[in-house]
Amino acid sequence: MLEQLSTYFNIDVIYLWLNFGVLPFWIILIFFPDSKICSFFVTSIFPYIIFSSIYVYLIYNFYLSEFNFLNNFNLYLGIEELMILFTDKSFILFFWIHFLAINLFCGSWIVKDGQINQVSKKIIFLPLLVTYFIGPLGVFIYWFIKIIYAKKISLFN
Repeated sequence: MLEQLSTYFNIDVIYLWLNFGVLPFWIILIFFPDSKICSFFVTSIFPYIIFSSIYVYLIYNFYLSEFNFLNNFNLYLGIEELMILFTDKSFILFFWIHFLAINLFCGSWIVKDGQINQVSKKIIFLPLLVTYFIGPLGVFIYWFIKIIYAKKISLFN
């Protein structure tokens, strides 16, 4: 059964599923941040269970194909080593899962923190959209909006 799964769920298919699969979470997060669906599916542990399951599946498949996991630590040796790692589709897929999960986490945090500080969901729209495309910049924009909206400066949450 696992062999049948691995023939269908190859790296390219998983990449497409990840890209299309994360869109409903972001649509709900951006357009319906106050809904029950958002609090149950998006700002909960649910998406990270999915990301983790995919990650475990990939680790298992890459282990069977004798993927050298120790090479991943070469990214700390310099930008040239990182560029070499990015020539491997397996490493790119690991990286992409990290990217999607962290950006979704940041978007979920913006929504929850905005609800706590009673920031209008119309104002949160821009930082969420920017976070979807350029994670850290969106978080910074939200932080700046929060300073103005809450009228207090806090470097810590």
